Amino acid sequence: MKKITEVKGTGIFVEGDDVDTDQIIPAKFLKCVTFNDLGKHVFYNARFGEDGNAKEHPFNDGRFSGSSILVVNKNFGCGSSREHAPQALLRFGIKAIVGESFAEIFSGNCIANGLAIAAGPKEDIRRLMNTIRENPTVEIRLDLVSGSVEYDGCRFGVEQRESHRRSLIEGTWDPLDEMLQDESLVERVRAGLPYAGAFQDEKR
Repeated sequence: MKKITEVKGTGIFVEGDDVDTDQIIPAKFLKCVTFNDLGKHVFYNARFGEDGNAKEHPFNDGRFSGSSILVVNKNFGCGSSREHAPQALLRFGIKAIVGESFAEIFSGNCIANGLAIAAGPKEDIRRLMNTIRENPTVEIRLDLVSGSVEYDGCRFGVEQRESHRRSLIEGTWDPLDEMLQDESLVERVRAGLPYAGAFQDEKR
């Protein structure tokens, strides 16, 4: 499992409090069999009109192409618990989100997919957004070990739930992957299945 101790890259921002998961990925795109194509639909209703024409939006702005750090405001990811929201952001290329605060279930879904999130003070988030707006090429560094964000000679502290932070920096953020790497745990689970013995006998 990949250990995530820092994320570096250029930034992109979405302004506004209480951006919910339906805004991140509208319900009409949840019928997908896999998450692979969700990236192109992220923030779709805010980015495109009913006629399909693109609106003015950071995710349509070529200046922010290739950005990997999303900067947001308060209570980002509220609403339904759909895992498609962090998956859509990941498929777009986002590797970390820095904001004022995050909805709890959304936070857990992000960490389970290796998407780092960190909360910082409102004024620091505002200044970072303004810097990105004025200079889209500025490099941002989220350091999960020290709990800080650095960019253009500036630095501010950020907070994460300790269990989330440790799962990223220790590389244990995917419980299924961790279980599959623990052969003894897999064997204990297999032994507890009532049909496992019968299946082994049938194979013989």
